[in-house]
Amino acid sequence: MSRWYAVYALETGMVQDGDDIGEKVVAAAEAAPCEGIRDGDIILIAETAVATAEGRVVSLDGVVPSEEARRLAVRYAMDPAITEVVLQESDRVVGGIPGFLLTLKNGTLLPNAGTDHSNTPEGTVVPLPLDPNASAGRVRAAVRTRLGVNVGVLVIDSRTHAMRLGCSGVAIGCAGLSAVVDETGRRDLFGRELEVTKRAVGDCLASAAELLMGEADECVPAVLVRGTGIELNEDYGIPSIDTSECLFMGAALHADPAMFDGKGKSE
Repeated sequence: MSRWYAVYALETGMVQDGDDIGEKVVAAAEAAPCEGIRDGDIILIAETAVATAEGRVVSLDGVVPSEEARRLAVRYAMDPAITEVVLQESDRVVGGIPGFLLTLKNGTLLPNAGTDHSNTPEGTVVPLPLDPNASAGRVRAAVRTRLGVNVGVLVIDSRTHAMRLGCSGVAIGCAGLSAVVDETGRRDLFGRELEVTKRAVGDCLASAAELLMGEADECVPAVLVRGTGIELNEDYGIPSIDTSECLFMGAALHADPAMFDGKGKSE
């Protein structure tokens, strides 16, 4: 790892259905102070922008809430149509609080299955990209084809964390670098060997990018990171762990095994 790195905002303008995200990122980088994309750069793109370009925007007018969606909407004070979209997007609903369902999706615990209704037209919501890893891979390939440079690409989201106020970044799609680095075997300041330490490189980069992307009207759906010294490779995807191995969810599992009995999508 380098002792420094630089983070550049890429102002792409409004992203629309059908846009080529790779082309928009290349054009934005050429206009930014980074003066284009170079070998070794890492590009991070907000999931909402990726999903919008891929045609994932859902008009709530066309959503017919199921009986289950209506029941959960009453219980958690949610819009029934949004609740239905969340149900369709989630692998399982674990619980919720007013305004949000806590869901499992693709091995990850997240609110509302990642469905977003900020930075999207009135009356619509944007679920996560269908395959964030594939999305990252397509952007990486487009940059390589267009410029002949090797980059890493992360699709990122913002998430809350257990018992903490506020959001930080998390990587949900990865191509060209290791999103998690195993540091087992290294030694700490006092010579003790690290036994279980793994560094969430993708999430750390995502949080750095979130500082420039913001959550409001910044119109910065992508960020370029340069100078990290992170080795690029052909890794693909975000490693995850089983529910029983998660400190937070594992504790809940042991307290109430029926919560994750796999017999349905909701509690």
